[in-house]
Formats: sequence, structure tokens, C-alpha cells
Amino acid sequence: MRGWTEDELADRSLMAPCGLYCGVCGVYLATRNGDAKFKARLGALYGSTPEETECRGCMQPEPPDCLYGYCRVCPIRDCVRRKGFYSCHQCGDWPCALITGFPLATGRRVMARAIPRWREEVARHGPGAGDAAWARAEAERYHCPHCGEALFRGAQRCRSCRAGVAEALDGSL
Repeated sequence: MRGWTEDELADRSLMAPCGLYCGVCGVYLATRNGDAKFKARLGALYGSTPEETECRGCMQPEPPDCLYGYCRVCPIRDCVRRKGFYSCHQCGDWPCALITGFPLATGRRVMARAIPRWREEVARHGPGAGDAAWARAEAERYHCPHCGEALFRGAQRCRSCRAGVAEALDGSL
């Protein structure tokens, strides 16, 4: 698939427990691609320096090698680990106040769509293969409907053809 490798799709470090797949996160993609300009733009948006705007996935083994500042203190990540899960899709309390109270509306919309889909894929294929099927579906979703270029979650415009993509994906920020 254009934009992601098979190793990335199977990498549990990129499977954010809340359903915000790290493989389509702009911070992860800027880190993976060594894109300093994109890191600077994202840092300005999120309130971090370009040097701090780096991540290799929120579910890296402890201690994480390269974890974005917000992800270090994410209460959802902490909750999942405390309960011994690797994702909210395993929790009978989902959606909880951590999900419904998430500070970004786009994130809440993605979580509400992604976690049920993750549950379906794991029920269909089992753990491991179901997780990878979910990650693949998330990555497939983030392609420009006009030119096919890979996108990041939260993209408002395609970086390649400049077409507006927000409404086709997760809505405006």
C-alpha cells in the first residue's frame, strides 16, 4: 500500500490504544520521513519545538525511545497499561470519560469510528492478524480521494494536489 510498509502495519508500537492509529499521525510521519519542515509546522500547531515534535508510536516498550510529549502523559495510554490491555477495544468500559472527554473533536470522531472497527477485525481474524487488519484499514483510509497520495490524520488539504480532504476523512479540526 502506498505510504506504509507491511512492517509498520504490523507494528504494535503504532497501534495507539485509543484508536488514533500512530501510523497516520503527522508527528510520526514527520519523524519517520525526517521532514524538518513538517515537524516545524506541526510543532507550531501543537505548541512544541521542531526538535520535540518527534515520535515513533505511543505503545513503544518502556522506556520509549522517541515519544511525543503529549503521548508521554496521555491518560488513555496510562489507563490501558494499568488495566493490562494494549487497546481500548479490549475494555468493557469503552467509551469512558477519557474518550468522550478527549480535548479534540476530530480525535473523538476517529475514536468512535476506529475502536468498534478494531473490535470487529480482532473478532474476525483474532489478535495479531486482526490488529494488523485494523491498522491496514486505518492507513487505507488516509489517502487523497483525488490523487491517491498518502495523508496524515487531521489533514485539511492534500500536500500533493492541494485538494481539500478534511470532510472526506474526519471533518475539520
